[in-house]
Amino acid sequence: MLNLPPRLGARLTGAQFANLHTFAVAARHLSFTLAAEELCLTPSAVSHRIARLEQALEQRLFERLTRRIRLTDEGERLYRLVQGLVEDLQEALQPDSTSTVSGALTLYARPSITQCWLVPRLADFQQRYPQISLDVRSGNDPLDFRARHIDLALLYGDGEFPGLASELLMAEQVAPVCSPQYAERHDLIDAPQRLQQCTLLHDALAWEHAAFDAEWQRWARQHNAQGYLPNGAMTFDRADLCALAASHHAGVAMGRRQLVQPLIDQGQLILPFGDFESIGGQGYYLVHPRRETVPVRVRVMMEWLRGIAGQARG
Repeated sequence: MLNLPPRLGARLTGAQFANLHTFAVAARHLSFTLAAEELCLTPSAVSHRIARLEQALEQRLFERLTRRIRLTDEGERLYRLVQGLVEDLQEALQPDSTSTVSGALTLYARPSITQCWLVPRLADFQQRYPQISLDVRSGNDPLDFRARHIDLALLYGDGEFPGLASELLMAEQVAPVCSPQYAERHDLIDAPQRLQQCTLLHDALAWEHAAFDAEWQRWARQHNAQGYLPNGAMTFDRADLCALAASHHAGVAMGRRQLVQPLIDQGQLILPFGDFESIGGQGYYLVHPRRETVPVRVRVMMEWLRGIAGQARG
């Protein structure tokens, strides 16, 4: 239930509802200009609506800074309340059967898991929930659920996502991988010390705030092989590109099982130093803003992802 300040509660006219909606859009974008584009208004009209809302509340909702705005503490509180009401209304208007759930859903995922694991399975989701309009976004940028209007994220990491709700979807295992030809050329089978002659392939953005060689360093520490790591390296911003480069004889990559197993099955990559293993508790996590009630369209996506992750583990 939306607990609005008393002054606003006395003035909930149609115009004030419009002002609240304008405020919510401006708060999501943190921009009057972008809010105006979405609402088909002028920036001046947006500014005037916000000013009337602030006058009614007798509270400043935005700080007007040079070339940008930001929410005040009161603005943050009101934005959370308004967003909660919108989600409650959407939930109440959904049918009881999840098979007929409708609406828009934005899923954000890191590029490698999107390319190698998620996209090949999406036809099943569309067949099960044809009335959900799914918008899949991928990237390595820091997450901003509000500004990018993201409902759910699929991220690689160790589960530390401050201020957000997270759930482990799939644990990940890693191992060095290379092409059979590269292994033969450098005589790598069961000889990790010969990595000193090789080029290492790094996912420089393996997870947020990770060092460019974080995965290799973790593997080396677990195997007491820090002295084997060479200076020669090639870096990418995606793990699947590391694996692709390795399959074309460019070097040795740290392969994640969920991403590279098909290339191993096809004989394009091999495991020169043994099987996959868990290192550092890394895995793929479902991440979303904390809220009392998760919208039904987000719940069905989470349930579907759990199901296909279970099939992958099986």
